[in-house]
Amino acid sequence: MPRYSHVQQVAEQTKKPDWLRVKSATGQNPERIRTILRTHNLHTVCEEAHCPNVGECWGGGTATFMLMGDICTRGCRFCMVKSGNPNGRLDNYEPVKIARAIADLRLKYVVITSVDRDDLQDGGAGHFASTIRAIKTRDQSVVTEVLIPDFRANVTCIRKIVDAGPEVIAHNIETTATLTPKIRDPRATYTQSLQVLETIKKLDREVYSKSSIMLGLGETEEDLVRTMRDLRKVDVDILTLGQYLRPSKGHIPVVEFVSVSQFEYYKEIAEEMGFMYVASGPLVRSSYRAAEFFVEALIRRKSGTLTDIA
Repeated sequence: MPRYSHVQQVAEQTKKPDWLRVKSATGQNPERIRTILRTHNLHTVCEEAHCPNVGECWGGGTATFMLMGDICTRGCRFCMVKSGNPNGRLDNYEPVKIARAIADLRLKYVVITSVDRDDLQDGGAGHFASTIRAIKTRDQSVVTEVLIPDFRANVTCIRKIVDAGPEVIAHNIETTATLTPKIRDPRATYTQSLQVLETIKKLDREVYSKSSIMLGLGETEEDLVRTMRDLRKVDVDILTLGQYLRPSKGHIPVVEFVSVSQFEYYKEIAEEMGFMYVASGPLVRSSYRAAEFFVEALIRRKSGTLTDIA
């Protein structure tokens, strides 16, 4: 299969291509979501990470909740979330607040992620587990996806997440092995992320695992294909591929804007490798509605409750 050549090399002064233009979050639904989030004093990765799909998702009534505050103990060069030391601060009522907010928003599929919390003994794994259980206690039918940190690949921490019973557990590899030292915090290694994903499946073969790769950081096709193969070797089920967008001048620059046709090409390669589902496109993110709809339909069909999908 020949490689497409529709990749636009960019200088920092070059404007984004048309396919990266998105609408802002306007209307009654986004305002309703903002109000509910502020009422419960909750954070979303939609806002903290400046997600380009916030208009689409909030307009459709969905949001990705971010646990344990808005200060991350890591300092990845691509991420907009603030870095610092939370000094062990944790809102023990947050799991209940999240569960109430989900009920207020009438969500049937929720995504929960977090900042890295290396200041906590278990990295916040217990807090994740408490949140999953609070959601399930309030409404067992809510499909729960968690996007977890690496927890230094600690099996005990990962087991806490698995035992809490989420339907989907995601951990992002983010980029290729070659680029990882350049863009991720030194504590977040390529091999460690693969170990996390492998451990998830070793602990529960039935849970769906998921990972995401950013494109446009200077990765070669060979390195990207190798990364996808590495993810399949540890039985990752769902893969998302999206364009890296520089959140500020203090972050690592974009090397290239990858075209829509190139994303389609990579999707074909990934599907041939055997991923259950691949979402690939410039605006695709790890929490992406198309992937969530697919997984929700799969889970509800399996449980015999497909008609519950709105």
